[in-house]
Amino acid sequence: MTPLNAHEKALLHAVAQQQTPVAMSDLFRSIEQTPRPALDSPDDDPVRVAWVEETFALYGASVELWKQDLVRVVHPANGERPDLVEITQAGRARLNA
Repeated sequence: MTPLNAHEKALLHAVAQQQTPVAMSDLFRSIEQTPRPALDSPDDDPVRVAWVEETFALYGASVELWKQDLVRVVHPANGERPDLVEITQAGRARLNA
């Protein structure tokens, strides 16, 4: 069993707190450690670069949680919204380990 990294752990915990299925990307804002850059900041702005890197890390974490069967898709994406997920029994056990 591979240990969860900080993003995976935070995202799994956030999914576990939801009462209904949720798009994991909707939880990113509450997890992000890097401040959002100004909309007009240049692409090479260090704050923007750090925020983009963290956002990609969170997307990677969401994929890893699914690959490890710690979350499951209960409503597949339909073109209007992304996949909606919920935590699995394995995910709850992992959080409590």
